Amino acid sequence: MSRTLLTGATGLLLALAIAGVAMAEERQAVFAGGCFWCMQPPYDELDGVLDTEVGYTGGHVEDPTYEQVTAGDTGHLEAVRVTYDPERIDYATLLKVFWRNIDPLDDGGQFCDRGEHYRAAIFVGNEAEREQAESSLQALEASGRFEDPVVTRIRDADTFYLAEDYHQDYYQKRPLRYRFYRTSCGRDARLDALWGD
Repeated sequence: MSRTLLTGATGLLLALAIAGVAMAEERQAVFAGGCFWCMQPPYDELDGVLDTEVGYTGGHVEDPTYEQVTAGDTGHLEAVRVTYDPERIDYATLLKVFWRNIDPLDDGGQFCDRGEHYRAAIFVGNEAEREQAESSLQALEASGRFEDPVVTRIRDADTFYLAEDYHQDYYQKRPLRYRFYRTSCGRDARLDALWGD
């Protein structure tokens, strides 16, 4: 019987599977919070988040381009897809990060970015996520933090289309342009006003 030496991640995974070691199941969560460039960094910083990708979801056009989405005719929202290890971070924590990085009172977009494609939304993939999302929204409304109503939507998950490559990890690829955009858009100033420290 001949044996082939397997190396790298594939070999490790196969060896663990043969040994009967259970692998943690990865999960994904999708959040729309205005400009998707700005929604990637807060999730990338979290222990237990394995990957983030930006893209478009919730609309009626297949495989849309950035130009189509920002023209406002596709029904899609700019969003971030978060892949995470539920044994290291839970969905409730992802929701807390979402709320602290959006303006939940703005129904016309987010910060300086206006239009439906910049609206904030939580895209839930199952009933457990829906219950947690609704509970987090109700807790925020009941907190008395805001005089105005919370208008962030909870929607069913839909096909997620990856944005063009130059949008992925934009804050790392073009840090100066990203910081200029984020500051000039007033995002951090508004978040500070809404949430404080």
